[in-house]
Amino acid sequence: MGIFSSLLGNAGTIEKSVLETQYSKLLIPSETIEVGFKLIRDTFIFTNKRLILIDVQGLTGRKTEYFSVIYKSISRFSVETAGSFDLDAELKIWISGEQNPSISKRFNKNVDIYEVQTILAQYTL
Repeated sequence: MGIFSSLLGNAGTIEKSVLETQYSKLLIPSETIEVGFKLIRDTFIFTNKRLILIDVQGLTGRKTEYFSVIYKSISRFSVETAGSFDLDAELKIWISGEQNPSISKRFNKNVDIYEVQTILAQYTL
């Protein structure tokens, strides 16, 4: 189901060691990776300092955008749990000054959406 979920745009957890190997150049010395998720070609990482969104662009995937969101700039967030017919959970994040969610991600049933909410709450509250 992992490949099928990825094709539908659902996020799944990535091993912390894999994230540290691939993205250590993005981190400052006192920054550590808490957890990360993969969404088809894109990745988003929660660190102890910020949220990093990695957007792989183009057909070849050679162009990549690294977008950092400082936790204090997050004005609100919501999580929607999976239901009986809707097997996906959803995370929405609003950045200060924005009327609509700036970030919206869907998670497959293998991701504990409550854990994601707890990480965000820990760093934003």
